[in-house]
Amino acid sequence: MNLDELRSVQSKERKKDSLQNLRPSFYQEVGEYIAELEDERERVADQVDDPFSSPEIGRLTDEIETAKDVVEAIYERRMGKLVKQASLAAAGMAANDEGLTAEEADLFDDLVDRIGSNKSRVLDVLEGVDTGTHVEPDAPDIGDETAPSADSEPADTPPAPPQEPPQGDIPADESDSLDVEAGLESGGSSGVTPADVMGGDGPSIDDAPAEPPSTPPDEAVADAGSTDETNGGDDVDRVTVRITQDIGSILGVDDREYTLSTDDVVTLPAQNATPLVEREAAEPLE
Repeated sequence: MNLDELRSVQSKERKKDSLQNLRPSFYQEVGEYIAELEDERERVADQVDDPFSSPEIGRLTDEIETAKDVVEAIYERRMGKLVKQASLAAAGMAANDEGLTAEEADLFDDLVDRIGSNKSRVLDVLEGVDTGTHVEPDAPDIGDETAPSADSEPADTPPAPPQEPPQGDIPADESDSLDVEAGLESGGSSGVTPADVMGGDGPSIDDAPAEPPSTPPDEAVADAGSTDETNGGDDVDRVTVRITQDIGSILGVDDREYTLSTDDVVTLPAQNATPLVEREAAEPLE
């Protein structure tokens, strides 16, 4: 590994839209090359009186800094391409994952798994499936606040003695009222229920008039018919493109199946052609 090889790799990476093939140990070799330069610079610095004015130390320093800048530019350029290929692979489309370094191959597999997992999570949310991400707050334990403690002392106040019923005759209307109240408090032991007290002749929920439908049936049918006529038309905007990557079979919005291979020239519905152009899997010809 040397600086000329690094610059050659950088030049090719800039010119190609796809990833160029690199050795799996490429970044490891670059790291060893820079470490050797740093060791050599330290040896020269130990042999000269003034390291800051030494031409050899200046040359080695420039080569080290240049190598770091070049390999960083290579990495950033390749990362943009790698993310795009991982997105295609996660979507089930043909992707180029050949010629990756060991570090890039691990990142590619991780990105594909994460994109697929995130897509499934989003679809579950749209379908109303509980993904377990929402955490309910803990309900306050009211029982602990109201329950008597085992160590609490009994109250000093004695219980109030039972009240004697008033002496004398009670009018008939007041006696009936007391009987009703006693029946409600004792859970109906006297045979009287709240419905009996309020009267059984009042209106019930079943007697409430039903709400009229918001849309007359005839209008709903008319609206459905107009929608079918609009969606069922044959007018589909089409675009002629040249395929730049092997894609395989897709189902167009016009319900037709298209088999797309590299260098194919085909006229597709605009809704299918636009995503391919945006992903650089196709290029427009008109």
